[in-house]
Amino acid sequence: MDDFTGDAERRLAARFEADRPHLTAVAHRLLGSAAEADDALQEAWLRARQADLDAVRNPTGWLTTVVTRVCLNLLRARRNRREDFLDAYDHTSCDQSGDPAHDTPPVSADAGDPARQALLADEIGVALLVVLDTLGPAERVAFVLHDMFAVPFEEIAPLIEKTPAATRQLASRARRRVQGRPPAPGADAVRRRRAVEAFLAATRGGDFSALVALLDPDVVLHADALVVPTPEPITVRGAEPVAQGAMAAMGRARITGLALLDGEFGLVMVEHGRPRLVLAFAFGTDGRITGIDIVAEPERLRGTEIAAVDPAYPAAGHAEAGDPEELDQ
Repeated sequence: MDDFTGDAERRLAARFEADRPHLTAVAHRLLGSAAEADDALQEAWLRARQADLDAVRNPTGWLTTVVTRVCLNLLRARRNRREDFLDAYDHTSCDQSGDPAHDTPPVSADAGDPARQALLADEIGVALLVVLDTLGPAERVAFVLHDMFAVPFEEIAPLIEKTPAATRQLASRARRRVQGRPPAPGADAVRRRRAVEAFLAATRGGDFSALVALLDPDVVLHADALVVPTPEPITVRGAEPVAQGAMAAMGRARITGLALLDGEFGLVMVEHGRPRLVLAFAFGTDGRITGIDIVAEPERLRGTEIAAVDPAYPAAGHAEAGDPEELDQ
C-alpha cells in the first residue's frame, strides 16, 4: 500500500490491524506492561485517525513512530511520578506487626490479570523486563527500537530529540546495563545455570520429588521479612521443608525467571515489570543446592545488579528437573 487515497480511514484501519502484532510487540517492550501497551495502541490509533496521511509512503514505519511517541510520553510521565514500587514495600511503612496492607504498592492495570503478566514475562524475559525498567526513557527507546527491531539510529534520533551519534551511545550504554556482569566461564557456571533452571521448572510444575532431588539434604533457606511478609526473617532447613515452601510458591514462579544476580545465576520475580524479590543460590561440590537467599527488602534489591542472561551463553543442554546424576556430570 503506497498511500491512503480513497477511503482513508478504512485503509488505515486495515493497515493498523495488519500491523497490530508488530505494534503491540513494540509497545510491550517499551512499556513492560500488557495493559499499558493496549492503552498506547488505542491512543496511537486515535492520533493516526487525525493525521494527514497523504504523504505517508511507509505506513508500518509511520505507525511504529506514532506508537513509539505515545510510549515515550508514558515513560516520561511514569518517570516523573513519585510512586516507587519498591518503596511501597519498605519496612519503615509497615506497622509493628510487619503488615504492609495499609501501604500497598501502586496497582497497574495488569494486576488483575496474572496470566497476562506471566505471558508478557515469558515473551520478553523476566530479567530483561527488570533491566529495561531501570533505563531512562530515551535509553529504553534507543535500545528497544535498534536492538530488538533493527530500526536505524537515524530514524530513532528525531523521536528522542538526539543526534544519531548520541542515540547510538544511549543504545550502547543500555546494552551494557542489560548484559551486566558476565558469569565466570567454565563447567561450574554451566552446571549452576542448569540447576537453577531445573529448580524453577520443578517449582512451576509442582514436582516435589524433583525439587528434593535438586537440594542438598542440609540445604538452608533464608528469606527476609518482606518476602511473605512476616514480622521476622524466616529460616528453613532441610530438603523436604524447603521443597514444600517452593511448592507453595507455584503462582509466583509463573512470573519468575532466570537472571544474573551480581554475575551469578539466580532467579528474579517481577510484578508490573519491576523486581519484587530475587533468589540467590549456593551450591555444593556435587552440584546440589546448599543455600537459597530470598531477598525482597528494597535496599538489598537496589544493591543487587540484575542482568539478563545471554541466550548465547552455553547451557550445555538442560538437565531434567530433579536429575542429580545429570547435574553431576
